[in-house]
Amino acid sequence: MEAVDEAFLTLGESIKTAIYFHLEYNLVIPKQDIPHRVDDFSDALERIFGIAAKQLELLIMKKLHQKVTCFYRWSGPRWLIPNLTFSEYVELVRLCYEDKEEIGKMEVFVDAGEKQFIKT
Repeated sequence: MEAVDEAFLTLGESIKTAIYFHLEYNLVIPKQDIPHRVDDFSDALERIFGIAAKQLELLIMKKLHQKVTCFYRWSGPRWLIPNLTFSEYVELVRLCYEDKEEIGKMEVFVDAGEKQFIKT
């Protein structure tokens, strides 16, 4: 939540307040539910900001990365970098935060444009 707060705050305090108000009363996503409803939150950002939502998601991801020291080593070819969605990134960070060992066992496979997370 701190990462989301900080990202929204870059838009200004009144905008941050307006976003949370809109999320809770128009899109039925209370602030405290955001960490448990990441997909809904991502969809809501897109409804509010359109294609600009991706930039806000990237900012949230950056703020989240600064808060949770977590590293993921890509073991695939260097020319093929996984294209993670906002929800997938948050899930990887959650796994890292909850169980430092689990992240080392996570593999990302990209096949025909589809991504799968497989625990080994």
